Parts: sequence; C-alpha cells; structure tokens
Amino acid sequence: QVQLVESGGGLVQPGGSLRLSCKASGSINSIKSMSWHRQAPGNQRELVASISSTSDITYAASVKGRFTISRDNAKNEVYLQMNSLKPEDTAVYYCNAYVDSGLLIAPYWGQGTQVTVPS
Repeated sequence: QVQLVESGGGLVQPGGSLRLSCKASGSINSIKSMSWHRQAPGNQRELVASISSTSDITYAASVKGRFTISRDNAKNEVYLQMNSLKPEDTAVYYCNAYVDSGLLIAPYWGQGTQVTVPS
C-alpha cells in the first residue's frame, strides 16, 4: 500500500506565499509522475501542475509564472511553491502520484490540504 501525506496549507493574505509538501511512503519501487490538483467548493478538481520522473513540467494557465512544482526523488516528495496568491487560489489542494510498486503502476491521492486566500 502507498500513502501520500500533504502539508503546508493555511490562511495567507493576497500576494502572499505558501509552500506545499507531499511525501509518499509505503510499497514504492519508483514514482512516475507527481502532480498537484485543487478543488474549490462547487467546482471540479483541476490539475494545477505536474512533474514527470524526468522533470518535464506542466502548469495550468491560471498559475503559470506564480507557482513552481519540484520533486526530490530520493525523498519521494513533491513540492508546490505558491507565490502571489489570489483569492481564486482558495481550494483544497491534493497531491497525486503514479507509483510503481513492483507489481503494478497505480495512481494514489493524498487527503488534501486547505489553502485559503481571503478577498
């Protein structure tokens, strides 16, 4: 079994910064892609940023230039540095990872961490 645990969410004023972290643990042979998604009340979950095992990166248009995704393969961790935060960034942020356990490759989700940027 694989577990993803996020941390780093909180309340921040507009224009402020937060850094989210996500650590994967358990039956891990290797981790393929890792990504951050978010879901605001009444909205569908959306991709924020993703990073492949070879560090190919994609961002949602709404966060490009403000957010930076990175990963530490040795620690099985992925990070999301969020700068110039806006009220519309308010959401629950979820970490996702495609993990090769040696038996199969499957997606796993964290429990989510709340980010609130008041208007």
